[in-house]
Amino acid sequence: MTFSIVAHCPRSGQVGVAVSTAVPAVGAMCPFGRAGVGAVSTQSWVNPYLAIRALDLMASGLSVAVALDCVLQSDDARQLRQIGLVDANGQSAAWSGEDCTPWAGDLQGPSYSVQGNMLVSGATLHAMQSAFTGSTHLELAERLMLALEAGQLAGGDKRGRQSACLKVYGKEDYPAWDLRVDEHHDPVVELRRVFEVARVQLIPFVQGMPTRSGAGLPAPDEVVQMLALAPEMRPRGRLGK
Repeated sequence: MTFSIVAHCPRSGQVGVAVSTAVPAVGAMCPFGRAGVGAVSTQSWVNPYLAIRALDLMASGLSVAVALDCVLQSDDARQLRQIGLVDANGQSAAWSGEDCTPWAGDLQGPSYSVQGNMLVSGATLHAMQSAFTGSTHLELAERLMLALEAGQLAGGDKRGRQSACLKVYGKEDYPAWDLRVDEHHDPVVELRRVFEVARVQLIPFVQGMPTRSGAGLPAPDEVVQMLALAPEMRPRGRLGK
């Protein structure tokens, strides 16, 4: 019922997830991440504990493959589940149960896994793979966004469109990016619009927030001045309206 990408950036060390589906609030159910550990998307007939436990096991030092095997063995309904994982070293793995609604499948490569179920066809995943692997010069959040857009253009969820989400974790326990579209007729397009607004209005603020090692830095004067304006008066990115 969902298509997603989990990925790692070898340059920045960031990990993240981008996901879309034809039910509300996919960002509340499917994407999980942890700084310095990895990112997971748990989908199909969702079991969030697969992601939570997998991240715990990866944090304890187990490989992605072993963590995946362990959590699946604990789930008697694993044939209904789909899950994609990537760790902070770029190792990836996935599971698509035999009872996932077709079309269902997954593809992995260095630093990423793409997966989907109830799709129009496997073209969705191949398009996502191509978009991600062809954009290595860009930051992880942009690469995830491009992959999600490519998947939607190639067909996406065969039932239609409703929600989308993007999460990226850097060095801190809180996400560097955390954007959601929860109920929209074209959520991936709307997520791109929100992404561009966040790029100019939110990310400069997040980059100055307190860190594990310090109180953070004051926002630059231009950011303070921008955020003092009413939202409709601020810059809204190249696609903002």
